[in-house]
This record gives sequence, structure tokens and C-alpha cells, in this order.
Amino acid sequence: MNKMKITFDALSENESFARLAVSGFLLYLDPGLSEIEDIKMAVSEAVTNSIIHGYDGEDGIIELSCQVKERSVTIVIEDFGKGIEDIEKAREPMYTSKPQCERSGLGFSVMESFMDKVEVESHVGEGTRVTMYKDLV
Repeated sequence: MNKMKITFDALSENESFARLAVSGFLLYLDPGLSEIEDIKMAVSEAVTNSIIHGYDGEDGIIELSCQVKERSVTIVIEDFGKGIEDIEKAREPMYTSKPQCERSGLGFSVMESFMDKVEVESHVGEGTRVTMYKDLV
């Protein structure tokens, strides 16, 4: 098993850093271009959700970890912000808690479309943890 963990400020400019960190970590597996692009897209959505919804413009940190066992990848993105009141509602396509910000409400749908499995745990006032799984071929 191989794993890494990084912590960074919840700033929009760090979203690309998170994508590159995960893709760079996975390079030794020689993933296909479409696999790495799928993972980067899902990481981008999860980090963006943490920044926009978890912290709502306030200071905060995001923890990103990635673990590989054989060719199975597990990625966890966690914030310690507001949390989600209704996870099932938040996972509905087109639902957004910020319509005034022209959000599309597709974050979780995008993550689910690019990863094999997505789990969401959240507690109001404590934060949200998104765990994503992908088996590389």
C-alpha cells in the first residue's frame, strides 16, 4: 500500500494544486489519460465544494489524502467547515445551496460520474468528508 496526505488552505487557487498533487502521486501506476483526467475532475469538484460550501469565503483548511492498494485508488477530501444539513438533497442533480452564485448543482453528480464510488459524511458545524474510489485498469 502507498499513501500520501497533504493539507492546504481553502483557497480557490489551491484547487489546481490538489488536482496536480493527486495525479502526480498516481503516475507510478501508469494510468491511462482518461483515468487520470477522471480523477482530476472529481478531485477538482470535491475541493471546490469544500471551498465554496464548506467555508463560504471564510478561512479554513482542506485535508486531501490518497491511498493506493494494487490498482485501487481511494481519495479523501475533508473540510472542517459548515457541514451539510441534508446530504441526500445535496447529492441531487441540479440542487445548489447557492443559486445566487450561479452554481450548477452538479458537483456530486460529476464526482459520481468520474469515480466508481463516492461516499459523503457530514456533520453540521463540523465539516464534510468526501471519499472517492476508483479502480485503475
